[in-house]
Order: sequence, then structure tokens, then C-alpha cells
Amino acid sequence: MDEFIPFAFVGFLLGFYAVTFWKIFEKAGEPGWTIFIPFYNLYKFVKIAEKPGYWAFLYCIPVVNIIISLLTNISIAQKFGKSEAFGIGLTFLDIIFYPILAFGDAEYQTDNSTTENDTFINEEGETVEKIPLEDWE
Repeated sequence: MDEFIPFAFVGFLLGFYAVTFWKIFEKAGEPGWTIFIPFYNLYKFVKIAEKPGYWAFLYCIPVVNIIISLLTNISIAQKFGKSEAFGIGLTFLDIIFYPILAFGDAEYQTDNSTTENDTFINEEGETVEKIPLEDWE
């Protein structure tokens, strides 16, 4: 019976991480089932962070993988509206911070989203503020 406890604990952790990452992938607009496909899940994770796809291969290089993991997690945190410190927490205290990201109120933010304070550069190279729809009359 004592031999069963470590296996049960590992099984619980695997299930917990599966549910957590499934939820994170779905929040980012990716299908949750991709977490079960080795290497493809890492590729999609890097793409959620909006980093180049080849970064997934850099995870296979010792020491480099720590740096890439840190940078990817910081980017993931920022894409969900969290701070860089939260990204560091994702790297080093993942069992705490990933569930916060998955089950909290954080929403994935794409670069295509706009707010009323956005500015744009027009064809002449001038910075122009976005005009709210109600001001067009």
C-alpha cells in the first residue's frame, strides 16, 4: 500500500496540470486537446506567448531552456494582463501561478485588440488618436 501513494500523488499532479493547461489553452483560443500531443503542445504554448515557433526546440537545450522558459512565461503572463513578476512566478512556482492564470479572471489579450486610448500612425507618418464611434456625427 505504501508503494501506491507516490503513484497516486503523481497521477493527481498530472491530472491537475492537464486540467490547468487545458483551461489556459482554451482561454488563449487554442483547442484544449493539444496539451496531450508532445512537442506540438510546446509549440502551441510558445505561439500563445507570440514567440517564434523555433523556441519550442530551444527547450531541448540544457540551460537555454531555463532562459527560454522564463521569457516565454513572462510573455504568457503579459498576454493574460499580468505583470512580469507573475511571469517569474509561472516559471519558479508553477503549481501556484498556473492555476491562478487558468481559473482566475485573467483573459487572453491579442495585439489586435484596441482600446479608446490607442493611437495610430497615418500614411503621412503622423500620430493620430482613434476617434470613438459616437464622435463621428
